[in-house]
Amino acid sequence: MEQGNTLIEVKQLKKSYSMGKTSVEVLKGVDLSVQRGEFVMIMGPSGSGKSTLLHLLAGLDQLTEGEIRILDQDLSRASDRQLSRLRNYKIGFVFQFYYLFPELTSYENVYLPGMLYKRYRKNDLGPETLRKRVDEIFEVIGLNHRKFHRPQELSGGEQQRIAIARALVNEPEILLADEPTGNLDTTSGEAILELFERFQKSKGLSIVMVTHNPEFLKRANKVLFLRDGRIVEHG
Repeated sequence: MEQGNTLIEVKQLKKSYSMGKTSVEVLKGVDLSVQRGEFVMIMGPSGSGKSTLLHLLAGLDQLTEGEIRILDQDLSRASDRQLSRLRNYKIGFVFQFYYLFPELTSYENVYLPGMLYKRYRKNDLGPETLRKRVDEIFEVIGLNHRKFHRPQELSGGEQQRIAIARALVNEPEILLADEPTGNLDTTSGEAILELFERFQKSKGLSIVMVTHNPEFLKRANKVLFLRDGRIVEHG
């Protein structure tokens, strides 16, 4: 695993939401950096801003103040098209709720982001290469026997593994995961963490993961604690 260059740099990040005439400040000046190949976990009580932070890192929400640089790109200055391309090429996102397309098979759910990647990048990813990549990732996640099942036919752990495969099929440099084990039993949760570690070590993937489970912290290279919108402790 190669570490050393900074992929994510956040400086004095603030985020507020308007609720009627009231402004609610969720993030109050967050600083953090993530290096290539680093596994960062974020913990904190509900309402501390963990999910908000991940959504901002993915360009799914707009910051109020401060700076976010992803792969040397200033997200506050990026257009919607640039943000979409960044997410499709460089950032994978795994949600707590799997958000698989119910009418598609597992294979089709994973294949779809590759089709979008091919559409933008033209000849960089042909159908044969994409099929091979999807087949390989199903082998890695151990779900070859579930390729042609639809989401409603899968367990929660299986659905989350499909969601992870979908996030990784375009071989992003960064994976953002918002409580990906929150709806899973202990055994399934451990399997998800082992899968993350495998990609971190074999691909140099940088991972930022929100969790409530302190048992998982031993797997991280860096632990951040958020409370009241600020990072209060580093581990």
